[in-house]
Amino acid sequence: MARVDLRIEGLDCAEEVRALRAAMEPLEGVASLDFDILNAKMSVEWIEDSPDLDAIAAAVAGTGMRASPWRDEGVGERQSLWSRHGRLIMTCVSGIACAAALALQLADLLTARTALCAVAIVSGGWFVFPRAVTSARRLRLDMNFLMTVAVISAAVIGEWFEASTVAFLFSLALLLESWSISRARRAVRALMDLSPPTAHVVCPRDGDISDRPVAEVGVGETVIVRPGERFPLDGVVTRGTSAVNQAPITGESAPVDRVEGDEVFAGSINGHGALEIRVTREADDTLLARMAHLVQESHRRRGQVEQWTDRFARIYTPAMIALSVVIMLVGPLLGGEWSAWFYRGLVVLVIACPCALVISTPVTVVAGLASAARRGVLIKGGLFLETPAHLRAMAIDKTGTLTLGAPRVQEVIPLNGHTRAELLERAAALEAHSEHPLARAVVACAESEGLTPSPASSHRALPGRGAEGDIAGQRFWIGSHRLLAVKTEVTDEVLAHAESLEDAGHSVVLVGNEQHVCGLISVADAVREEAAEMVAALHRAGVRRVVMLTGDNAATAQAIARETGVDEVRAGLLPEEKVEVIERLLAEHGRVAMVGDGVNDAPAMARATVGIAMGAAGTDAAIETADIALMADDLSALPWLVHHSRRALRTLRQNIGFALGIKLIFLALAVPGCATLWMAIAADMGASLAVIFNGMRLLRG
Repeated sequence: MARVDLRIEGLDCAEEVRALRAAMEPLEGVASLDFDILNAKMSVEWIEDSPDLDAIAAAVAGTGMRASPWRDEGVGERQSLWSRHGRLIMTCVSGIACAAALALQLADLLTARTALCAVAIVSGGWFVFPRAVTSARRLRLDMNFLMTVAVISAAVIGEWFEASTVAFLFSLALLLESWSISRARRAVRALMDLSPPTAHVVCPRDGDISDRPVAEVGVGETVIVRPGERFPLDGVVTRGTSAVNQAPITGESAPVDRVEGDEVFAGSINGHGALEIRVTREADDTLLARMAHLVQESHRRRGQVEQWTDRFARIYTPAMIALSVVIMLVGPLLGGEWSAWFYRGLVVLVIACPCALVISTPVTVVAGLASAARRGVLIKGGLFLETPAHLRAMAIDKTGTLTLGAPRVQEVIPLNGHTRAELLERAAALEAHSEHPLARAVVACAESEGLTPSPASSHRALPGRGAEGDIAGQRFWIGSHRLLAVKTEVTDEVLAHAESLEDAGHSVVLVGNEQHVCGLISVADAVREEAAEMVAALHRAGVRRVVMLTGDNAATAQAIARETGVDEVRAGLLPEEKVEVIERLLAEHGRVAMVGDGVNDAPAMARATVGIAMGAAGTDAAIETADIALMADDLSALPWLVHHSRRALRTLRQNIGFALGIKLIFLALAVPGCATLWMAIAADMGASLAVIFNGMRLLRG
């Protein structure tokens, strides 16, 4: 038994998978097939030790695609300009030719118009016609065949501009689908790029440090991570103390202190102190690598969804062709004139020409996507334009989504005769040189109130606890509860204030001197102004359950929940646990959206029915993984999106129903000979124009 992995150029959706299966399964020696749409990869299990690569390549070529040996490099680095942008080039050529043909038609230059329409048809169908031939040869009539029949039928009866329009719009729809898959492919690579390619490995014999690729570092080896560097692998701290920014992985809104024995994750950012860590997982098994795998698996599952238009095409097109043939043959056999019944069969073929049906979906989808883009909502394809209409539950990340993602001073409580200004001045002087986010929040608050104190002298950092220094000849300190217990006696008043602030989800910073505690400053991530109204609007729109997910502690999460009105809170979650929550919601509600802004949200967004990213502040990986991005970071766009999706879905159904209804009426008139060929042409053109104008109404927002 042998396994061969191949990259398949042109593998973008489930229809290509079906075509490849139909071509590969008859080959002698094929034991099993596996497809990864996200990475355009086909894996073949071969019964014998030496796979017949020539036979495999020939079978793939017969589908209109091309196979090449698989390599681990990214797709984009090895593809030619034509492979990467050929579909875009041909779609643009088709659109330009259509526009020019319309201009010539208005100028009554019919010969030149026909030539331009032919160019638009050829370029628009460049990637479609070969697959239509393949589907016809294998008797698996799909949307490619449906579109080809529409174009040929329109051209045969002289409707060249209609034929070119169908070719262009269908090519545009396929371009959007291909673009969405390409963005998803880049998303996985964006996840893995968070981890540095090399690690500073400590030699156990002499203590020398050497840089080695992370793939060559084994479990149990010791790695040094310097200040400001990203962790290359998962591990446990064996020496040193530092604040670690785990937001890219866990979504925690503030850095966490890491001391000996604490776990750290690849992709996290080290703070002020160097750390030695003992590697606990190899490069392909880190939390970051598993996140990338989750994204890949979820997109693969989504790629298997079969579109309704494809299923309908397998029934509609052969049924109409069969009906036309039956009319042409049965009438004369029953004593009718051959010419009359042949004409009636031709009328049925023209009526059956699915131009309006084919145009109805892409026009509506493009209009809906363009309208959403003007609203600051980037939707990556027609499937994700329709999906929000059916949402019954929505999971929303806390940090950077419901909140602003940056800590701010919330309360300043002076004690023991000190004023607010004195407390902020002392705190800002002690934190002047610190890069810790809580310290920066304190300094920013002091500056916003017009206070510009000089940095404290004889400053000394107290790792994991705070700092101390001299201000106007007196020793002051700033820090957490751990420092409070060392510096002064804890009073009931201080404890009451601290517990109250912590219950509200705030991080508490205490300022004191050698005699007493001068006061408390609370810092927390601020809730977005529109968050509470957004949750209420989602409920009014029919979203039954709004769930907040976060890697933060339960107290902070509950405080945000009370302020925003969400239905449920899940706190302290790792990326894998967020995926588990999404899977539970899917089981309970059927269709679920996940809204987030960080890399840690990417697996959950990929697993949800639809993933929505905060575009302006979101990470590249989250935006790439998401199906929809809110480019203005406006949460009010979420309920708007649900309503817009329902409007688009209603328009799609209206267009399809109208197109099919017109055809049914004229089919009923054609059989008894009440409809003429010109009536059929007029009806088909009228239906096409009607669905175009109806779809374009979505541009009004």
